Amino acid sequence: MTAVPAPARSAAGSLLSADAGMSRRRRAEARFRSYGILAIAVSLAVLALMLITVFSDGITAFRQAKLSFPVTLDASVFDPDGNRDPAEMSRITTVGYGKVLARSFAAVLQSRGIDTAGLKDKAIAELISKDAAGALRAQVLADPGLVGQSLELSILAGGRIDGYLKGRVTMESAKLDSNISPDQLRLADRLVQAGMLGLRWNSGFLTNPDASDQRPEAAGLGVAILGSLYMMILVAVLCVPVGVAASIYLEEFAPKNRWTDLIEVNVANLAAVPSIVFGILGLAIFINFAGLPQSSSLVGALVISLRTLPTVIIATRASIRAVPPSIRDAALGIGASKMQTVLHHVLPLAMPGILTGTILGLAVALGDTAPLLLIGMVAFVDNYPSLPVDGFLDPATALPVQVYSWATRSDPAFIERSNGAIIVLLGFLLVMNVAAVLLRRKFERRW
Repeated sequence: MTAVPAPARSAAGSLLSADAGMSRRRRAEARFRSYGILAIAVSLAVLALMLITVFSDGITAFRQAKLSFPVTLDASVFDPDGNRDPAEMSRITTVGYGKVLARSFAAVLQSRGIDTAGLKDKAIAELISKDAAGALRAQVLADPGLVGQSLELSILAGGRIDGYLKGRVTMESAKLDSNISPDQLRLADRLVQAGMLGLRWNSGFLTNPDASDQRPEAAGLGVAILGSLYMMILVAVLCVPVGVAASIYLEEFAPKNRWTDLIEVNVANLAAVPSIVFGILGLAIFINFAGLPQSSSLVGALVISLRTLPTVIIATRASIRAVPPSIRDAALGIGASKMQTVLHHVLPLAMPGILTGTILGLAVALGDTAPLLLIGMVAFVDNYPSLPVDGFLDPATALPVQVYSWATRSDPAFIERSNGAIIVLLGFLLVMNVAAVLLRRKFERRW
């Protein structure tokens, strides 16, 4: 039996012992792992800091200071003719409703023995939001049968009172503020103790339209959410079929020549173009040349589609290219045509990647702001767009634009709402990303 020779020993020692070069490589690998862990830790810390800042400043937007007290809707004031005709009752303006609210509020304070010393009737009425009269008027006109009844109302308090309950307004700042006084804040404290004032769930933040600078407590995301929904529907209809069809042609049918190479280079370049360039293009073509209505969901969708189309094409082509060539060869080998091979075999296998790339592209488009600013969607819009299809041409805004609009206003209440809108936008993005993962798992096939 032939003996196996023992491993040769070098001058440095055994092969099983680390030499100086191996030790240096191991130290370098350890340092590289440490750098990677440090980079991940810093990234997570920055992300956590950002989320904590946004949530701590914006979560309060989902709660709002509200006053609760009874109001009697005197028929002699709201419907002197007694016909309960909304057309006739609409002659009573919000000024009349505001006076009724102020009188009822003052009467309730007096009946409950709440001290209002040092405050005039006007100062007491200023605790009520300027939006409350309009909300009550709309409620009465929608249901004229309320006239003559005594209602227990829960109405918005003024923006400064809301800020006081949330800690933005203090006694010291009230001394320098022309919109509120320390005596009004003391009255607010007494109302809290009496159970007439407190923070309540603010569903209007998700349903109300935007409000003026005089009524920050009434501002909501209703128009922005509806406008973003309209745009995403139009972007999906306009962008996805075109992007998928273009990808199929370029990857499966287009001849490989200099023209297709030029198209591929331009598609890749368009994906890297700053989004504001597409806004300038949309302003020049869709508004100035085509004459489409400014700040409409249709124009916004067209601009965002141009921005998203290269991303969809690149993601779809990558998914189609990932399908093994053996699938195509097998289909062609049993007599399938090129079109049948693509539609019946390649596309089903590429569908998880196509859906994932498309949804992620739409999620990125949902957060685009610069192109929408250039087409006028930053304008103040307080009316809901109509139902489709006419609503696509009505003025609207979008969630990222609403965030920008509120962040540029001076009242701290709008800064709070801006952070709250970011939370809603992050919620939409989270839902879209989860949908992408779930769809990928549902349609994914193993081979």
